[in-house]
Amino acid sequence: MTIDSQKVERIKKAGNIPGHVAVIMDGNGRWAKARGLPRTEGHRAGIDSVRAAVEAAGSLDIQVLTLYTFSSENWQRPKSEISALMSLLLTTIKSEVDELNRKNVRLQVIGDIDALPYAPRLGVLRTIERLKKNTGLIVNLALSYSGRQEIINTVKMIAQRVKAGTIDPQHIDEALFSEYLQTYGFGDPDLLIRTSGEMRISNFLLWQVAYSELYFTETLWPDFRYDEFFKAIEAYQKRERRYGRVREQFTDRIY
Repeated sequence: MTIDSQKVERIKKAGNIPGHVAVIMDGNGRWAKARGLPRTEGHRAGIDSVRAAVEAAGSLDIQVLTLYTFSSENWQRPKSEISALMSLLLTTIKSEVDELNRKNVRLQVIGDIDALPYAPRLGVLRTIERLKKNTGLIVNLALSYSGRQEIINTVKMIAQRVKAGTIDPQHIDEALFSEYLQTYGFGDPDLLIRTSGEMRISNFLLWQVAYSELYFTETLWPDFRYDEFFKAIEAYQKRERRYGRVREQFTDRIY
């Protein structure tokens, strides 16, 4: 399957393309179960959807694509599944690094990467190093990630600096708080996509998605390819982001 270049041009011409897209990739297990396959086969099939999302995002000149790859809660899954996921992460990163480099993609990670086993952790770090000079799409993997834990860690870092006298508590605001989040420099997601029909945030980017547009689809992640990604972008293009204001306050628009 290849990208429809005409559709890409239509979307670009319409404007209002999100700069940062975050995705909760859900439904791998259900996809596999429906086919009488082990859950791990669903995760394996989902890799093709990751490739499609990366290529689609790059074609639209999106700046950041954050993928909820492995949550801190996922460590509670059966050890056999965790082992398979870590192995899949390592083999995928190794096999995709040359293609990512060719596409000028940069890799970043948020979450507790130290919690990962040695081999996949080293593989991720080496890939980040290999791609660090690229200037195109940033693919940001959330690995062993918890939104609540990120907020707690941010509070601790700011508290330490308040105690040290380098931050005045009166100067703590949203902008300063955001500087201590792992996503600092990426900008908050403009669009959050969740697949498989579930309608919850699942402890993902809790601070950052406060004003994100939400897009839910029944499509299971292994079936989420170019057309599905473009549908989400087109839905976003039709929305108005008011941030608590009323339509009349957007004086630069004509109604």
